[in-house]
Amino acid sequence: MVIQTAWTACPNWIDSAQNSWVLRAPSREDGSTVHALIALCPPLDENSAYCNFLQASHFANTCILAEMHEQCVGFISAYRKPSEPNALFVWQVAVHPDARGQGLAYRMLSTLLQRESVSDVEYLETTITNDNQGSWRLFQKLDREMGEDGEVTTFLDTARHFQGEHDTEYLYRIPLKSSLTDKE
Repeated sequence: MVIQTAWTACPNWIDSAQNSWVLRAPSREDGSTVHALIALCPPLDENSAYCNFLQASHFANTCILAEMHEQCVGFISAYRKPSEPNALFVWQVAVHPDARGQGLAYRMLSTLLQRESVSDVEYLETTITNDNQGSWRLFQKLDREMGEDGEVTTFLDTARHFQGEHDTEYLYRIPLKSSLTDKE
């Protein structure tokens, strides 16, 4: 069971948030915690807990978990595309509702891109629905940092692929410059 304390009861946590985040690779033990976090982050699709265990173990080198005061407050799941290993596909970005607006998503993303395990990645890809403004802002910020050469195309169309059951997913492909992806 995951018990989360509302940060509104602890405003001093928010004031020092950026200095208190612990960003690390997830482990198998984090699977259920990640699953609970994603459940708090609509419109993200809730995958099975088993999927989150696989992300936290098999894909730990391309995923990142954020903790604050030993509580999971953020998670990015990503993987190298099997057909294009120089491209990192970001599957989901989850930030606890009480941790939003502090720059955590961008901090996790930039920290992930500085890892040795992705040092040869040349492109970042993600899919975003039209109404997910938080994701658009996050990846547009990365695109600006990389020189604004990103491209957006339709990846999965609501009518053609989802039979109207899901919004269109747009593929955002961003070429990466070495400045952000170089190790610190």
